[in-house]
Amino acid sequence: MSSRRRKPDWLKMRPPAGQRFTEIKSTLREHDLHTVCEEANCPNLGECWSGRDGPGTATFMLMGDRCSRGCNFCDVETGGMEALDPDEPSNVAEAVVEIGLDYVVLTSVDRDDLADGGSAHFAETIREIKRRDPETLVEVLIPDFGGDEAAVRRIVDAGPDVIAHNVETVERLQWPVRDRRANYGRTLDVLEQVSCESDVYTKTSIMLGLGEYDHEVYRTLRDLREADVDIVTLGQYLQPSRSHLDVFEYVHPDVFETWRRVAEGELGFLYCASGPMVRSSYKAGEFFVEALLREGRSVEEARAHARAASGD
Repeated sequence: MSSRRRKPDWLKMRPPAGQRFTEIKSTLREHDLHTVCEEANCPNLGECWSGRDGPGTATFMLMGDRCSRGCNFCDVETGGMEALDPDEPSNVAEAVVEIGLDYVVLTSVDRDDLADGGSAHFAETIREIKRRDPETLVEVLIPDFGGDEAAVRRIVDAGPDVIAHNVETVERLQWPVRDRRANYGRTLDVLEQVSCESDVYTKTSIMLGLGEYDHEVYRTLRDLREADVDIVTLGQYLQPSRSHLDVFEYVHPDVFETWRRVAEGELGFLYCASGPMVRSSYKAGEFFVEALLREGRSVEEARAHARAASGD
C-alpha cells in the first residue's frame, strides 16, 4: 500500500460551491450525463462549475462512466462495459443549451469493445451540438481508437473546432502510467493525422511529477511540435487513491513557468497552459482558443504567427 506525500500549499483547492455549480450539477443529473470533472476527481471542478470568471464550463464524458482500459493514473472505473445510450448525443446537446455554454468540451472513456471504438457516437454528439447552435465552439478530447485512422477521420469530418489527444507522460513512462494498449508513437500518429487532415487546432496534455527527467519533457515537447500540435498543457499528477501510482514529486510552480516559456518562446506552440493545477480541459486555455476562433483567424495564420515569434 502506498503512502501519500504531503501536498504543498500551492496545491490547496477550494471546495465546489455556488449557485452556478448547483445548476450545472442539476442539469447533468436531469439528463443522466457524466462529466470527467466528477469521474476523474478534477481539482478544478469548483472553479469551472462555479463560473467565477464566466458562464461556467464542464467536460462531458461520453459513452458511459466505465472504461475498457485501466490506466494507473486515472480514477475512472474499468470494465463492465454497457451498451451505448442512443439518446446521449441529443441529451448532451440539450444540456449545453440549458447550461448556456458557448464553448463545449467533449471527451470519452475508451471503448475497445466497440468495432469503431465509439467514434460514430462521438461524431454524432458533435453534429447534434452544431446543429442546435452552429456558433457553439466544440473541443473534443479523443481516445486513440486503437490506431484506426478511419475512426479518427470520422471525428475530423464531424467538424469540431479543437481536437485533443493526450500523450500523458514521457515515452519512458508510458507504462506503467498508461494502459499497455496505449503508446507514445500511436499518440503522435493520431495528433499528426488530425493536423494533416483538418483545419482545426490540435492539443495535448502532459502530467509532471511521475519521475520524468527534464530532457525527457523537452524531447516530448519537441516531438509534439514536430507532429504539428498547436496547444499543450502541463499539470501536476495527483494520486486519486492509494491504489494508483504514487506521486514521485510535487513540481514547483516556477518549473511549470519555465516549461511554459520553453513551449511558447522556443518551440513555437501557439499556447501553453502550465501550472500545478492545470488539466487538459482548462478554462484559461479554452478562453485563449475561443478568442482565436471568434476573431476569425485561420489555423494557418495563427501557426505562421507562432513560427515567426519563435524564430523558426
